[in-house]
Amino acid sequence: MHEIGKIEAADKPAFYRELLAQAEGLLHGERDAVANAANLSALIYDAVDDLNWAGFYFLKGPQELVLGPFQGKVACVRIPVGKGVCGAAVAEGKSQLVPDVHAFPGHIACDAASRSELVTPLVRDGVVFGVLDLDSPSPGRFTAEDQAGFEALAALYVSASDA
Repeated sequence: MHEIGKIEAADKPAFYRELLAQAEGLLHGERDAVANAANLSALIYDAVDDLNWAGFYFLKGPQELVLGPFQGKVACVRIPVGKGVCGAAVAEGKSQLVPDVHAFPGHIACDAASRSELVTPLVRDGVVFGVLDLDSPSPGRFTAEDQAGFEALAALYVSASDA
């Protein structure tokens, strides 16, 4: 059994080192992509403050993301590539750090309480196959340090999971 909870750390780099260590322990020895996405979503949702949604979308066909494992309120099931923050992350192949989702052109409001968002693409062999999506009810919740931390978690997920 893996115990998870809020991480006490002096600063964000220390926080993300501990979160990554917990994720490595959680995913160790398991290769199933769905199981790993489910457990990583739960770890993030329980350990990270000020989130109202944490989860995955996976590319199904060339132009559509489909909802995967997550924690939080019910979510949009399908997102076209290039639409909203998740679709932009896939289309551009890079993380999207959005301090105010209401100012993001084409934002898709799955939960009206979300005010900021961080979406990190999942990339294997140079190809984006999904995203790790984090929402917060607080404007400006995510920083460049958060982005770096979640990019490391996304890379761990990709390396720990079978295609």
